[in-house]
Amino acid sequence: MTSMPHERPGRHPGDSRKPAAPVPDEVPRPSSPWGSRDFRTLFGATTLNQLGTNTGHVAVPLLALTSLDASPAQVGTLAALATLAFLLIGLPAGAWVDRLRTRGVLIAADLARAALFASLPLAWWLDALTLTQLYLVVLLNGCATVFSDVGSQSVLPQLVGRGGLVRANAAMVTLMAAANIAGRGVGGVLIAALTAPFALACSSAAYLVSALRLTRIRPAPTPPGGVRTSLRSQIGEGLRHVLGHPELRALALAAGLTNLGGSIVNAMLPVLFVRELGLSPASLGLFWAAGGAGLLLGARLARPFAARVGYGRALLLSLTPAALLVPLLDHGPWLWLAGAGWMVSSMKIGSDNVLGVSLRQHLTPDPLLGRMNATFRFMLTGAIALGAAASGLLAELTTLHTTLWTGAAILAVSFLPVALSPIRGRRMAV
Repeated sequence: MTSMPHERPGRHPGDSRKPAAPVPDEVPRPSSPWGSRDFRTLFGATTLNQLGTNTGHVAVPLLALTSLDASPAQVGTLAALATLAFLLIGLPAGAWVDRLRTRGVLIAADLARAALFASLPLAWWLDALTLTQLYLVVLLNGCATVFSDVGSQSVLPQLVGRGGLVRANAAMVTLMAAANIAGRGVGGVLIAALTAPFALACSSAAYLVSALRLTRIRPAPTPPGGVRTSLRSQIGEGLRHVLGHPELRALALAAGLTNLGGSIVNAMLPVLFVRELGLSPASLGLFWAAGGAGLLLGARLARPFAARVGYGRALLLSLTPAALLVPLLDHGPWLWLAGAGWMVSSMKIGSDNVLGVSLRQHLTPDPLLGRMNATFRFMLTGAIALGAAASGLLAELTTLHTTLWTGAAILAVSFLPVALSPIRGRRMAV
């Protein structure tokens, strides 16, 4: 397939690589990704591991709160550790993925997550569960997620071709949003009915079946050899590619602000629901599911909306100020109003997950896909880790509601980097 380099020929400042061949802004009319058997297999495996991930997202903090009497700061630490791996190994992981066969990386990541999540209900059953084990499992699970996320986004252009990226990403983001609804909603119900350890056992089983399904993807050829540069040089190439390109840089900054604000809010929601308001775990799961519904709707509308108003204008549209309704969360109608605000702001995130990811894949040549995705994941998931840590600290130093208002305000202005970038005039076939 033809690799898609930068929007314009030439080098980024400080980049010693030879310039890639130019490509036009318009790409050929997209083809359907569903014609690829390997894409269908990846889609099925992603369905399973997303269900496992979202069920675990609800179960882990609630296990800490109900079984270990964790404090708000400890819950914030758990949320931070879940994404700390992207700060520790995120950048080298991209270079490693570019050197390895992606299928094996994805299988190993799912097997590792299955084993880690299985250890929690086992320890609980043996009355040996500790907060230290929870911290360790969450951190190592994050390491496996680094490779899973970078690998799945990097392999997609190889499975569907450049022309099918928007449709393929729309399908994947729609799936992830649906799993967000099912995983978190069902996770909350499972915890309420059968306890958090049982929900984590279900997550472990989902990862295991996902790994088995991934074995059906045809192995890709071994990445070409040639002159092997150092890991540090390869990481530098990925950083220069993202930070030196005005559109990629704007996408990274906007998504980073979104993740930072969303993480500050999300880390304290279990404390607000369970301790402050005395609501059930099922209510928390359903609130998060409302955000998943927004992601789903945004993903489904992204492609037709971009076709109607233009690619750049669709990325510029902002619904995130609706997040300012979330700190109003309370009993009665305020719960519904906050849930509506969370759902509407999530629609923007769902749309950007389709259009933004497709654009950055479009602007990146094949040999840099792993490092580009790793650079984005390093920055974006790093923002989640920083937000989660800041959330716990803010809640300890100020109040729970001050923390929620801080996160919502950051979400409300997250569109500004795109509004001030050349993305406004971007045209691309969808």
